[in-house]
Amino acid sequence: MEPRWLDEREDRAWRGFHRMRTELIGHLARQLARECGLTEAEYLILVAVSEAPGRRIRSRDLSRALDWERSRLSHQIARMEQRGTVGRAPCDGDGRGFDVVLTDDGLAAIEAAAPLHLQAVRHCFADILTPAQLDALGDIAEAVDDHLAQEGAAHRP
Repeated sequence: MEPRWLDEREDRAWRGFHRMRTELIGHLARQLARECGLTEAEYLILVAVSEAPGRRIRSRDLSRALDWERSRLSHQIARMEQRGTVGRAPCDGDGRGFDVVLTDDGLAAIEAAAPLHLQAVRHCFADILTPAQLDALGDIAEAVDDHLAQEGAAHRP
């Protein structure tokens, strides 16, 4: 069966998206490391835990929120524990899992990094797009996310 090749418009959009995503995420990650001493993974975890009630979140919920495998999260949390930005605590009422807890050092790190990261996101993304482009991109992201969620649900046992 002959593959259904992308036409010129589809190919331009796909390659442009892929290039933009790769370059933008890489640029922001390098800036985050240079200015804040954080990796992108550390930043994502610190944001999620800092936004959770009581600045603690069950590890499985964090894994789902980040769409990470549990083993990846466990290794990353171990590295962050060594840096003192997060800790582990038993889950309330459930001894099987653990909560990831933001430490004072972790709170200080995210409070210092968030404004700088936001400024970089604005500079490289939000401020260079028109409101119509932002709306279109939001609609595109929702359409793809919805499709992938349906695909995932269809393939679950």
